[in-house]
Amino acid sequence: MEEEKTWALVSELGGEFGYLEELSDILKQHFHLVSHRDLLRNPALYGPKIQVLLIWKYFPAAEPSLLRLLPSLKVVASGGVGIDHLDVPFINSLGVKVANTPGVVSNASADLAMGLLLASARKVLEGHQIAVDPKTINLPQSLMGVEVTGSTVGIVGMGEIGYKIAQRSKGFEMKILYHNRTRRCVADERAVGASYCQSLEELLRRSDFVVIAVRLTPATVGLIGHTELSLMKPTATLVNISRGQVVVQDALVEALQSGGIRAAALDVTHPEPLPRDHPLLSLPNVLITPHIGINTYDTARAIVQRMVANAVAAVKGRPVPNEVKLQ
Repeated sequence: MEEEKTWALVSELGGEFGYLEELSDILKQHFHLVSHRDLLRNPALYGPKIQVLLIWKYFPAAEPSLLRLLPSLKVVASGGVGIDHLDVPFINSLGVKVANTPGVVSNASADLAMGLLLASARKVLEGHQIAVDPKTINLPQSLMGVEVTGSTVGIVGMGEIGYKIAQRSKGFEMKILYHNRTRRCVADERAVGASYCQSLEELLRRSDFVVIAVRLTPATVGLIGHTELSLMKPTATLVNISRGQVVVQDALVEALQSGGIRAAALDVTHPEPLPRDHPLLSLPNVLITPHIGINTYDTARAIVQRMVANAVAAVKGRPVPNEVKLQ
C-alpha cells in the first residue's frame, strides 16, 4: 500500500512553521510527503514524482519557479478560503486544478471577530496587563470600556463568515447592519435581524463597530481608506479579519492617532508580521493578533481533511469538491 500513495509537497513537518503532528498524521495516511526543503535539495529526485501541492498558511508559495519543478503536478490544494495568494489562471494554464476549503473556516473566523470586538470594547488586554503587573497595588477605576450589548455593528461582507458574525451579534442584542455586493434573502435577514445598507458610506456613518469580512480582490484592495474612516463615528471601532490590504494602513494610523475613530482590532495586517517599528504596534488603541482566525484544533483538522479530499479527487480524475473556478 505504501508504494501506491501519491507524492505530495508540503512546507515542512513539525517545527514552529510546519504542520502539527496530528495534522501530519492525517496527510501521511494518504500521501508520501516531501518537504519544500528536501525538494530544493534534490529536485531531480522528487520533482517528477509530486502530483499534489498542499499549501498551508501560504506555504510553500505556488510561484512559477516552484511549479516548473513539478511536471507531474495535478492539483494545488490550499487550506482556507482565500485565494489571493494563488495565480489561478496561470496554475490552470499548466493543466493543474486549484482547490480551497470554504465553509470549514467560518465558525472559527466569526468567533475571533467577536473576540476581537469584545476584547477591544472592554479593554481586556489593558486589564490583563494591569492585573499581572508586579507594581499593581490598587485597581484603577479609570479603565472604562464601551457597551457592546445594544450597540450597532456594521458587517462589510455578508458571505458565510459575515453571516455567522451576524448570528453571534444577535446574541449580544446588537443592531445589525450589513453591506454586500448582493443583498441576502429576506429570510436570512429576518433570521438574524439584519438591515441591508445599499451603500458602504451609510453603514460606516451608523455603526459603533465596523467588522470587515470581505475577500481580497482587486475591488476590495484599499476599500477602507481616508474617506471611509472619516465617515465613521469618533467612538467607533474597526475590526478586520479579512486581509490587511483591504484597509489603507497609513490612513488607519492617522485616524487612530487623531481620534477619528476610537480603536482598531486587527487579525490581519500588511505585511505579516508588520515591521517592528510600524506605528500600529505602539498605539494604545490598537489590538493585533497574528492572523489566527482559523487557528483552532478542530478547524485545522477539518481544513486538512478537506485538503486531502480535494487532492485525492483530483489525482483520481474525479470532480474536485472545492475546485476554484474563476468566473
